[in-house]
Amino acid sequence: MRLIVAITGSTGVIYGIRMLETLKKLNVETHLVISEWGEKCISMETEHSVDYVKSLAITVSDEKNMAASVSSGTHRIDGMIVAPCSMKTLSAIANGYDDTLVARAAGVTIKESRKLVLMVRETPLSAIHLENMLKLARLGIVILPPVTEFYTKPKSIGDIVNHGVGKCLDQFDLEHNLYPRWGSF
Repeated sequence: MRLIVAITGSTGVIYGIRMLETLKKLNVETHLVISEWGEKCISMETEHSVDYVKSLAITVSDEKNMAASVSSGTHRIDGMIVAPCSMKTLSAIANGYDDTLVARAAGVTIKESRKLVLMVRETPLSAIHLENMLKLARLGIVILPPVTEFYTKPKSIGDIVNHGVGKCLDQFDLEHNLYPRWGSF
C-alpha cells in the first residue's frame, strides 16, 4: 500500500507523527508533506524534531514543490491522510484552491477517486467549517476528527492518540492493534 500523509498546522501533530510511526511498522510506503505551520507545531507540541518526523517516511516533498510526484494523478497511490487537518487546509481542499502541495495532492486524490481521510481539528466549529466538511463528505471524503472515546478506558494521551490513528487505518483496512475493538474487553 502507498499513502500520502500530510501534517498541517493545526494542533494535534502527534496524530500525524504516530500515523507515520505506525505505517512504517506496517511496511506501508508513505509520502510525507508537512506544511510550514505543521513543522512549527512539531517543535511546539512534541519532543520530536522535524528531521525525525521526515525520517519516518519513504519520500518527503516540500509543500511548495508543486512539481512533486504527488501533484499528478499519474503518480500511483492508494490514498491520503491529512493528520491533523487545519481549517485552512480543509477550506482549500473543499474549494479546489490548490495553492500548496497538501491541497494539490488532496485535490488529485479526489479527482482520481482515491480515499481521502481528513483528521480535522478545531473547536468550536463554525457554520463555514461545517459547510466545508459537508461539501467534502458528499463527495465521499472521510471526515474523521480525532474524537476521544472512553469505552476503552484510555490511561494516557498515547491511548487516545492511538485510537484516532487506528480509526484512520481502519479506513484503509490496515490491520493494527492500536486500541481494543468493541466487545474485546
